[in-house]
Amino acid sequence: MGNVQELGPISLCSPCPGIRVTEVDWQLLSNGTAHHTQEYPGSELVVRRGQRFTFTLELNRPLESEETLIFTVETGPQASEALRTKAVFQTSELERGDTWMAVKEAQTENTTTFSLASPPNAIIGRYQLSARVSSRRKHNDWKLGEFILLFNPWCPEDDVFLDSEEERQEYVLNDSGIIFRGVEKRIRAQGWNFGQFEEDILKICLSILDRTPSYQDDPATDVSHRHDPIYITRAVSAMVNSNNDRGVVQGQWQGKYGGGTSPLHWRGSVAILHKWFKGRFKPVRYGQCWVFAGVLCTVLRCLGIATRVVSNFNSAHDTDRNLSVDKYVDSFGRTLEDLTEDSMWNFHVWNESWFARQDLGPSYNGWQVLDATPQEESEGVFRCGPASVTAIREGDVHLAHDGPFVFAEVNADYITWLWNEDESRERVYSDTKKIGRCISTKAVGSDSRVDITSLYKYPEGSRKERQVYSNAMKKLFSVEASGRRARVRRGGGRGLWRDDLLEPATKPSITGKFKVLEPPVLGHDLKLALCLTSLTSRAQRVQVNLSGATILYTRRPVAEILHESHTVKLGPEEEKKIPIAISYSQYKEDLTEDKKILLAAMCLVTKGEKLLVEKDITLEDFITIKVLGPAVVGVEVAVEVMVLNPLSERVKDCMLMVEGSGLLQGQLSIDVPSLEPQEKASVQFKITPFKSGPRQLQVDFVSPHFPDIKGFVIVHVATAK
Repeated sequence: MGNVQELGPISLCSPCPGIRVTEVDWQLLSNGTAHHTQEYPGSELVVRRGQRFTFTLELNRPLESEETLIFTVETGPQASEALRTKAVFQTSELERGDTWMAVKEAQTENTTTFSLASPPNAIIGRYQLSARVSSRRKHNDWKLGEFILLFNPWCPEDDVFLDSEEERQEYVLNDSGIIFRGVEKRIRAQGWNFGQFEEDILKICLSILDRTPSYQDDPATDVSHRHDPIYITRAVSAMVNSNNDRGVVQGQWQGKYGGGTSPLHWRGSVAILHKWFKGRFKPVRYGQCWVFAGVLCTVLRCLGIATRVVSNFNSAHDTDRNLSVDKYVDSFGRTLEDLTEDSMWNFHVWNESWFARQDLGPSYNGWQVLDATPQEESEGVFRCGPASVTAIREGDVHLAHDGPFVFAEVNADYITWLWNEDESRERVYSDTKKIGRCISTKAVGSDSRVDITSLYKYPEGSRKERQVYSNAMKKLFSVEASGRRARVRRGGGRGLWRDDLLEPATKPSITGKFKVLEPPVLGHDLKLALCLTSLTSRAQRVQVNLSGATILYTRRPVAEILHESHTVKLGPEEEKKIPIAISYSQYKEDLTEDKKILLAAMCLVTKGEKLLVEKDITLEDFITIKVLGPAVVGVEVAVEVMVLNPLSERVKDCMLMVEGSGLLQGQLSIDVPSLEPQEKASVQFKITPFKSGPRQLQVDFVSPHFPDIKGFVIVHVATAK
């Protein structure tokens, strides 16, 4: 049986006096299975729109043949039929897909089973259901109870319909996932606990909708728009950050996290959403892009919209919509922060959700980019999307919403300017096509990385890619009929002539590349070489100015750790290597939790040629997690974690932080004994799984002496026999 609700002796006026309902059975088990909602905890009925659900009423006497029940469903304040937030309908044998309907399925003496179905474009949210017996006399409705209605990716008529069961399992029902971070040449997988089926998460996700400024201004109208995934996703994109409202997460990119939690310490969305809700909607400190994306994914999956997390490596932040990231450097290749308004992040994480674009037409259905990281305002609010991935690939940047910004993130040209002491500038030769690499998401049904760059753009440098880029430029820039150059005005007062963007820097007669000689490991010295090669048949002298800095993942420099110059004589077509050594003591005090270092070499060649060579380094670490035996629901099993002290000094006060939906209730913290320099240690603890299927166990090795070391393992939990 499902959840049975006993009701007091409330009589319904009818042609046959004295009839009343004594119990309601919501049939939670059968409805939950049919609607793929059985994982939501609690005793509340959760169903999906466009699909029947059943419930049973127990009456104090049988319904007579001429008696019918009239049902009323209502959602939101001041519910009305005009706004489609209220519907009144009676039992019928006819099925109509565009309205609410009820069918009497069976009657046995005093017990009657009904099925109700909502239209596939019904408003989502919490509904009140009431009923009355049809009668000529006026009487009160009887309140049967509440249920929650969600989007339905299994319903072909729903805008969020997704035609693959494997993808629905992954993008709607999977409560854990992987977020890819790092740098283009060294992509790292980080586990994330979405936890959309954890206690109170659905209630919190619905409360997010009720905290939006549009709901606060006009709640009845706001609720009436909640049938539309475009409206919902745009609203949630704004609410996940706290910039314009009391949203969920407050961003912080300065590397200082006093009064809050470092973004790298979060292992999932559940603790964040609970903290926001229990703290009376005070924004949770702090988040960065992967945190915003993880929370947004949780909320949208919870509401029934297929959603995934996407990482873009070498991601552009184009502040002036000129499809160019303009970086100003000095003679050592160091970024001049006061001049550089655009940026290229090592990686940026956003979301894609799957739904139809009724506003744009069927060509743009499918994956839509959403980004809750507060980077730029969209119509006066910090949010981004939904932007059709197809529109981005085709350069249709004029279409809603936020196409130019997303297009630039994956397509902008990377242009380097040398800023001279006399405040003149000149183009420096560098890789202009490094933006938008290795766009990645988790594979369906496995932990592997899938490269989806081809969904966003045609092959770099191909004729089609250049044609799309040119079309996008035309839509962004207006060139006056007189032929005068269009001016792009920067926020800081400088302007770039469009011609500047199209004229390439002079290609120098040398090439350069940083080569890592030993794996860059946290706590160890770094050993690299700058390899320079002459491309001409004449001898050349090259002035090499080297710099290095610890950086955030946004490539914002934190502290300089290398500053030196070399003069190199290159013979005809000769290659030479400049050795570079950075000791641990040089970087340990200024290394951020991102564990990233940026090296730059400004190479000044005879005849005024200039070449900038850059290398982003992410320091490697070590952790292994092993489940010691079969994992079965309700049966305790041991887990072994191997950790390594990466430093050449003794460390203490370390601990393991453990989390996993379906494996642990809440979080687990375990003390780690003091570790000698480079010492490995085994730490064991026990878990008792309470949900079957593949479950993600996350373990962080936390120390005050070095940045967190993160790991995860997938635990396949069997049901008890």
